[in-house]
Amino acid sequence: MLLKVAPAFALLNTPKSTNGENLLTHKSFSAKSGNGFMVCASKGTNHKPLTGVVFEPFEELKKEFMLVPSLPQASLARQKYCDESEAAINEQINVEYNVSYVYHAMYAYFDRDNVALKGLAKFFKESSAEEREHAEKFMEYQNKRGGKVKLQSMLMPLTEFDHVEKGDALYAMELALSLEKLTNEKLLNVHAVASRNNDVQLADFVESEFLGEQVEAIKKISEYVAQLRRVGQGHGVWHFDQMLLQEGAAA
Repeated sequence: MLLKVAPAFALLNTPKSTNGENLLTHKSFSAKSGNGFMVCASKGTNHKPLTGVVFEPFEELKKEFMLVPSLPQASLARQKYCDESEAAINEQINVEYNVSYVYHAMYAYFDRDNVALKGLAKFFKESSAEEREHAEKFMEYQNKRGGKVKLQSMLMPLTEFDHVEKGDALYAMELALSLEKLTNEKLLNVHAVASRNNDVQLADFVESEFLGEQVEAIKKISEYVAQLRRVGQGHGVWHFDQMLLQEGAAA
């Protein structure tokens, strides 16, 4: 197999050698759009030239080889992943874990024997597990992109949720709604960082995994707040709690 250069977009009427192989000459090609060459592969006769070759992998790999780190502590997978994106992911991990921590405190409160609202306890326990799962997703993504996970400190959450005017159920659910909106704001901030740095993969990850789900959570908890405001304190809260238990059983 011989690789030769011939004029692009031109008919090849080349003479044959004694063994039947095409003899190609190096001629420049001029057209209205500029000059160009075409790579031809020929062996024997009746082999048409390859046209439109624009990608030279081994030439372009020379640039990429310079980007492969040689230090053992450096990530080999990292590509076009800026420090700002890495820091934003670590901050979001901390946000998700803190929200999970608060929800777990709510679960412990409503599971007390002198509170005994099992539906609310179940709801907040599941919410805590979901937020922790979100944190783990961000940790996996951080490692996938070649970043380093840096866990930060978490603040101690509230342990008492009783409220004189609102009662514990409404107060806790309003707090949950505020947490979901805050989480959504933080997610939008991560998306803004990705857009600012042209990080398409990070933007797609936030959109596909979190933003839609976050809107659904805000809508659901908003309805719970509205319902608890209607029923007031006392027996109505018990009925709401039973509704949460039945929803979990149906699911």
